[in-house]
Amino acid sequence: MAQKSETKTNNEENPMRKIRIEKIVLNVSGIAENLEKGFKLLSFLTKRKPAKMKSKKRIPSLNVRPGLEVGAVVTIRKNKEELLKRLLAAVENTLRKKQISANNFSFGIKEYLEIPGTEYQREIGIAGLDVTVVFRRFGKRVSLKKIKRGKASKKQMVSKEEIIKFMEDNFQTKFLGK
Repeated sequence: MAQKSETKTNNEENPMRKIRIEKIVLNVSGIAENLEKGFKLLSFLTKRKPAKMKSKKRIPSLNVRPGLEVGAVVTIRKNKEELLKRLLAAVENTLRKKQISANNFSFGIKEYLEIPGTEYQREIGIAGLDVTVVFRRFGKRVSLKKIKRGKASKKQMVSKEEIIKFMEDNFQTKFLGK
């Protein structure tokens, strides 16, 4: 019997430990005219309708008050690998290690014109956006569901090292820094 368990660990890894990309979140911030341009930018890039985010705090130096629309966000859950390849090409497939945290990494694109396959849009002008890529393992739903909710252990988290290995293997991304 000891021989069977030994061959099982050698041949295949635990399928519940596999990492996958859960979603890609694109977001733009700004107020008034800049927000409208950002809203058009996100809908142009993703062909979906973004949601507008409202402020909850007062920041007098930035002329922000509670209830004022200060950002637009869109979440991509389908065809995410294709979009991620285009977005990574805009930053030359290079990221810093400090842009990674547990379960996700983020990076910014200064001008949407850097994304391959996009052309200049006159009504948008020149604008940038932030990209966040969220990872998860199978079984994470246990801690998120509403009925019969369970607890997920720390092993359920996707570490920095696992994200780096996944991105290097699947997207040939280079990581700089510590």
